[in-house]
Amino acid sequence: MKSRTKRRDFLKKSLVSTAGILAAPMIIPSSAMGLNGKICPSDKINMGFIGVGGMGTGHVKRFLEYKDVNVRGICDVRKEHRLRAKSLVDDKYGNKDCFVKNDFREFLSRKDIDAVLIATPDHWHALIGIEAARQHKDMYYEKPLTRYFNEANAVKDAVNRSGVVFQHGTQQRSDERYRRACELVRNERIGKLEKVIVGSAGYSQVPTQPEQPIPEGFDYNMWLGPAPVSPYTKVRCTRHFTLIYDYSLGCISGAYGIHDIDCVQWALDADGSGPMEIEGTGKIAEDGLFDTIGEWKTIHTYENGVQLIYTDHISARTKYPEYNLNSMGIIFLGSEGWISVSRQSIDAHPKSILTSVIGSNEIRLPISNDHRRNFLDSVKSRQKPMCPVEIAVSSDAVCHQADIAIRLGRKVFWDPKRQQFKNDETANKMLTGSMRSPWHL
Repeated sequence: MKSRTKRRDFLKKSLVSTAGILAAPMIIPSSAMGLNGKICPSDKINMGFIGVGGMGTGHVKRFLEYKDVNVRGICDVRKEHRLRAKSLVDDKYGNKDCFVKNDFREFLSRKDIDAVLIATPDHWHALIGIEAARQHKDMYYEKPLTRYFNEANAVKDAVNRSGVVFQHGTQQRSDERYRRACELVRNERIGKLEKVIVGSAGYSQVPTQPEQPIPEGFDYNMWLGPAPVSPYTKVRCTRHFTLIYDYSLGCISGAYGIHDIDCVQWALDADGSGPMEIEGTGKIAEDGLFDTIGEWKTIHTYENGVQLIYTDHISARTKYPEYNLNSMGIIFLGSEGWISVSRQSIDAHPKSILTSVIGSNEIRLPISNDHRRNFLDSVKSRQKPMCPVEIAVSSDAVCHQADIAIRLGRKVFWDPKRQQFKNDETANKMLTGSMRSPWHL
């Protein structure tokens, strides 16, 4: 930041001293002319991408479509992934200027990057996010926030200390269907909200995999990072990492559930808060590679008495077929009707709810129809995006509550203000995980 400030001051002085000489306009980079480190609205944002597997590469493709983005660099522990993403950038821009790195620390130390997208496995999110904040990089941060809940507040503190823009990748807040459903619930179009049902993804088990040779060009030790040492298998290092407990909470969180949980928090006006009591049951596989919870039902009770029934979508569709939930999604049940919403559809009973007009004097939720665009606009304006870090923390907490209640096999009580369980040392210990040396918060 000091080097940017010095360069900015120098350029400003130079422009003044040469004002009578230069006849043609001069174009100054945003890093030089932005006020207080801001990027000028008319300038390009230099972006870097950390983690370019399937999800990360998809983001590269989409961000390349924005005219005010310059994709500057790619970081991944797999050479194959790095080069694949770089080729997309090179082809788009017609040059070879995009740089590649293996180590995120070296990558984030670059001064020619304004913002980063983080799409690594879940167990890496906190460490990379904290370093990005330390290096003053705005970030689009893929869900979930963290593998262990204690890491969530560490990320929040780092983001707030640095003042960077943080957009959590729970993009359903930028989906018109979900916004519409949440506005209707907030304005009591279904009467008094009584219960919410969320059906998340599930999975099929695979056998324990035999150890395989580590592919050339893959820094597997770096991929593991803070996680325990485990023998390399191809399946472990595909998108299925989300189903292995060393790296993720599975379908309860990063493999899908955090999306709908986040929207439930939105509909209940519970951002920064959350449920008070949590209990539930679930199945944890004893054999096979995957050991996250795949079938479950938890009940989260909020202070106002509303209950969130959180389950896998197969159970939700089987137990509640009358609400037309055709895939993963949410059912809001009120005293005068219901609304169901998913990424494919929105339905209600009575149907007239769907055409109800929200008045100017009623609750209106912020509008974004493009989560990435919303992030870029926030980078320029320095305003909060749709899903800032504080919202990410409270939504993430609900997923951790569910996982811990199931594994303990008993009811637990949550204190939203202190963000820990009440008088429960065993449950609170489960909010914290160890990291393999030399990694630490």
